Amino acid sequence: MSDVKSQEKADRLKAALKENLKRRKAQARGRQQAGSAASPTREPGASSDRDKPSD
Repeated sequence: MSDVKSQEKADRLKAALKENLKRRKAQARGRQQAGSAASPTREPGASSDRDKPSD
């Protein structure tokens, strides 16, 4: 009996993980498209001129 329950639990976990991965991939694609359309490509964490200290 517990073998059936553990298999059902594993199946539910597998399905949940699969859905989570699909959702994360869709979010990443959306961020990539929005980022490339909104501004020119820039490295994350790259500083701009305004972040440099003045003399």
